[in-house]
Amino acid sequence: MSKNTGSLSQLALQKFKQNFWGVFSFCFIVFVGFISVFAYVFAPDNSQHANQMHLSIHSKRPGFKVQMLTLPSDIENNQSLIDKLFFGKINTETEIPISSYSIEKDLLFYTEYASDGLEGAEKIFDLKPVSLKARESLIKKQTFLFGTDKYGRDLLSRILVGARISFFIGFVAVFISLVIGVFMGSVAGYFGGKVDAFIMWIINVTWSIPTLLLVIAITLALGKGFWQVFIAVGLTMWVEVARVVRGQIISVKEMQYVTAARALGFNDFRIITKHILPNIMAPVIVISAANFAAAILIESGLSFLGIGAQPPMASWGAMIKDHYNYIILGKPYLALIPGFCIMGLVMAFMLIGNALRDALDVKSA
Repeated sequence: MSKNTGSLSQLALQKFKQNFWGVFSFCFIVFVGFISVFAYVFAPDNSQHANQMHLSIHSKRPGFKVQMLTLPSDIENNQSLIDKLFFGKINTETEIPISSYSIEKDLLFYTEYASDGLEGAEKIFDLKPVSLKARESLIKKQTFLFGTDKYGRDLLSRILVGARISFFIGFVAVFISLVIGVFMGSVAGYFGGKVDAFIMWIINVTWSIPTLLLVIAITLALGKGFWQVFIAVGLTMWVEVARVVRGQIISVKEMQYVTAARALGFNDFRIITKHILPNIMAPVIVISAANFAAAILIESGLSFLGIGAQPPMASWGAMIKDHYNYIILGKPYLALIPGFCIMGLVMAFMLIGNALRDALDVKSA
């Protein structure tokens, strides 16, 4: 029995490997996941939420370059390396975009950057407390590959850090939907009768409420925040899983291997978890991939409406909301870049879902 199961799994894996778009989507999703986990390692602005603002260089085009003066601070940063790696650096230094500078003895004369042909303010900084070695790193040429947003923040850094929310909301939402959906669907399909009727009534009521409206209601009840959005999205997606699991269990619960398990005296819990569920997981896996994509879109919609991830937290949906007006102001990339990121990640999950459906389809084996 185990040999046959292994051969079917191997056959499904081989079929999946033959699907170019499925493999490509899988690699893309792994890449985005890696970027999400280590976003602050790759982000040029590794401050918390990539929230280093420079209003004098707001809304600059991709490839914009400027000299950046970093003024040291007396405040000590006692962050651990792990904290900096996964949650960003608490910025105690002051960064100032400058257009020109000169050093005379121990004084630094600099002119702050000003756009639109304006003259920036001229200021002086005393270099005596700064060591000769540290002075070399005070001024650096900084390039903003994706330009800057309307607050002067590095758009590339915000995109990288924002991938974390869009990616992980899929995992949390799908996990919640699987736990609730598999349980409710299993109970309804296996026991039937009044239990099935009651659970189907709950499913139909939940299904009849518009998803976005239900998420908004749950979010308002739980409060605005990071984890509240994750939970709210997960609680709205379990009905699809429950309906699929219920239908699959109804179709297989009278099969011979289930009847044999009952004859051997196994309890209902073991029959469901050990015998039925492992044999009906193929459609559940496919619908989970689709739910990943749906969760990303719902979170982006919530952030666009202002009830998703809250500022200064980076979110692709919130970035579109902040900059959609710039589409008609000659700087559409500020909204299009996060929009393409959402589209790419959603398409990858949909393609991998289609590839899994084909690979797990025993009729085409």
